[in-house]
Amino acid sequence: MSFLQRLKPDFWDYHDVASGPYKHLFNFRRIWYLSVLLTAGVAFVPVCFLAAIDYQVTQKAIESENVLRTSRLVSNTRRSLSFLLLERRYALHFLVKDNPLQSLTSPGRLDEVLKNLQESFGGFTDLGIVNALGRQIRYSGPYGLTNVDYSRQKWFAEVADQGSYTSDVFLGYRQSPHIVIAVKHQPLNGPMHVLRATLEAERFHRELMPLEQGVGVDLFIVNSAGVLQTPSRRYGRILEKMSLPVPKYASTTQVFETQRPDGEKLLIGYAYIAETPFILMVVKKKDDLMRPWYKARRQLITYLLISITSILIVVLAVSTYLVSKIHTADQTRVAALHQVEYANKMASIGRLAAGVAHEINNPLAIINEKAGLIKDLLQQQDIIATRSKLLAQTDSILASVKRCATIIRRLLSFARKTDSTFETVELKNIIENVIGFLGKEAEYRGIATILDIAPDIPPFKSDRGKLEQIFLNLVNNAFAALKDGGYLTFEGRKISENIVEVAVIDDGCGIPPEDIKRVFEPFFSTRTKQGGTGLGLSITYGLIQEIGGNIGVESRPGKGTRFTLTLPLNPDIKVK
Repeated sequence: MSFLQRLKPDFWDYHDVASGPYKHLFNFRRIWYLSVLLTAGVAFVPVCFLAAIDYQVTQKAIESENVLRTSRLVSNTRRSLSFLLLERRYALHFLVKDNPLQSLTSPGRLDEVLKNLQESFGGFTDLGIVNALGRQIRYSGPYGLTNVDYSRQKWFAEVADQGSYTSDVFLGYRQSPHIVIAVKHQPLNGPMHVLRATLEAERFHRELMPLEQGVGVDLFIVNSAGVLQTPSRRYGRILEKMSLPVPKYASTTQVFETQRPDGEKLLIGYAYIAETPFILMVVKKKDDLMRPWYKARRQLITYLLISITSILIVVLAVSTYLVSKIHTADQTRVAALHQVEYANKMASIGRLAAGVAHEINNPLAIINEKAGLIKDLLQQQDIIATRSKLLAQTDSILASVKRCATIIRRLLSFARKTDSTFETVELKNIIENVIGFLGKEAEYRGIATILDIAPDIPPFKSDRGKLEQIFLNLVNNAFAALKDGGYLTFEGRKISENIVEVAVIDDGCGIPPEDIKRVFEPFFSTRTKQGGTGLGLSITYGLIQEIGGNIGVESRPGKGTRFTLTLPLNPDIKVK
């Protein structure tokens, strides 16, 4: 025996053929399935619902936290960079307003100012004074840019027009990435001049490096053309064009999610730095950001699977235990039903006792009469002369004894409690035997019995005892419904190669429409006040199911009832 077969409960392959028309109520495998599904559903739905909610809430919380952190990083960095540039621009404004042009252009003064700026603020590479014609008339720094003409430079025209200018990163004359901050001063009694300072782009990069958080974080600056103003970990070196599209302008910090052509998901935060050409960008790999969520998700799924498995084991065990108990109770019910069935048979025998007594009494009277006559003949002297009379009387006695034996055998055969035994039977013979039991009652009440059995019905294998009890129960039911002088008809015909149909028809009181569907229910009877138990038709339904047949009923109140039996000619066939 395999392990799975050992786990299979006793009720798994059980079929109750005596369950009447309500087989689904005794289909224990179906009951087990429903019990498991309903119990598991009631248990799983809240668990899965809460797990789904927790899944969504946790995922949304982590995604929101990532967006919030990115937004906060961009906002804080933008403020730092804005402050860095504004601080230096305001310093230049203060210098040009506080120092006349003659003072700034005096020998050594610009060098002193540059030194002070480098010590106070840091990041300044050089300083230059540009006159109204765009020529740098004084320069302090390492590149020797005195007398350089900037009149055709875009920045010179813009600072002359707007009063200040901050450039993006470019190489310029020095061939080194740098930023220009220029401010204009227009005194009331003097010529316009511009104080021009440069900052190394490397300073921006140094400002951003401490702010980068995590391995997957890329923090960099681009201009409106998408050219990198600081190096990027993944999108190129300084002054190279990045592969990402330039985000659209927004006055506030923005964070959005996008996907690269290779399928990689990115979380991008950006902010336009006011009064500059710079766009601060933070690019993070979403997979790196979601690693805590992936770990939490694995834990959640593992917990859910363990919970479902535990619940399922408990549900299977409890359902199997409960259905096994129901099966045991049903086995007790079936045993009790068999006892009731036998008791019903004995009750039928009791009802037949009067008829049997009449049947046996007549042969016994003949036997008594003939035995007395023989005794008288034996007392005569001429034995030879009376020989023929003695033989005739003896034959009469033997025939009467045989008749009594047949009646007793029928009664004992019907009353005997045996297991199902299939043997070759003849339908007409069985019906005649059953009618013979009730012949005296039918004769007394004037009930005519009509036997219309087609001659083409062959002998077939079935359980004789069960067939006799089926027909006896139907005849008893018909007799209860018939008035004196009624008709009871038996019709039999072969409807297919392997199926016979038998109809038991009476012209009695009939069955009400509201009761027609319940006639096969145990303990349901329309004659409870007349002594009916409601078990006859229920037992009949179970018996005909046991021999592979089926039964149906049609009735009209006041017109009579027709019970139709379909019987298989082969015991291996089940009629549906």
